[in-house]
Amino acid sequence: MIALPDGVRICAETFGDPRAPAIVLCQGASASMLWWDAAVCDLLADAGRFVIRYDQRDTGLSTKYPVGSPGYSHADLARDVLEVLDALGIERAHLAGCSMAGGVVLHLGLIAPERFASLTFISTSTGEPGLPAPEASFPETPSGLSELGAQVEFMLAQVRACDDVSPFYDDAAARALVQADAERSGDLRPALINHFLAELGHPDDASFADLTLPTLVLHGELDPVFPLPHGEALARAVPDSRFVVLPAQGHDLLPHNWERFVRELVAHTSAP
Repeated sequence: MIALPDGVRICAETFGDPRAPAIVLCQGASASMLWWDAAVCDLLADAGRFVIRYDQRDTGLSTKYPVGSPGYSHADLARDVLEVLDALGIERAHLAGCSMAGGVVLHLGLIAPERFASLTFISTSTGEPGLPAPEASFPETPSGLSELGAQVEFMLAQVRACDDVSPFYDDAAARALVQADAERSGDLRPALINHFLAELGHPDDASFADLTLPTLVLHGELDPVFPLPHGEALARAVPDSRFVVLPAQGHDLLPHNWERFVRELVAHTSAP
């Protein structure tokens, strides 16, 4: 547990040799560190990386806020990464973020480029006008959600909307992950609701074109949340970025792409 100056506590876990190049893995909306599967973290560690995964505010074992009243902005979620690095004594790391955490990666790449060796955007978007609308049909948030079982069913329905477009989607595995997340957290409601209510807090002039760090863009071929043109647009927006399509993947990283993901990330983080 890492205590931040403002009293917030962030739960983090590391894999591998602390002397190896560090990679911070940032998850998307509503997702705790468990959504970076430990097997993926082990593969990265075996490939010579020091891997850091952590619970964002309102997820897992980190500080939670009243449902409907997040006491933070998305810029605060970004600055939490710097606090985690400071607590671990890491001056410079590689940074990877998926979906909502694309904003974290953009923010940190602009305000603290000296702290990062490279950036990786996964399943995210520039949000610019003219891109295809989401194809996923998300369930409406039911009233209540006080019982953990109902929270699990609601979150599982969201996962299906993101990922069951892939022939490799495994509903039993998804249920097991959501159940483990729920039991560990004790209450999924802050994660399911607050991340979508928090103000952005990013610089008004934030631009992907202003990023100067080596950048990799990974995107699922079948992503229904941000269809493939979103990833293509992001790759065009960031100067000299590299774009890789993950085959037969929806929004989330599925096991059939774990080795490809690790291979691409290790190659990207191998430059001095």
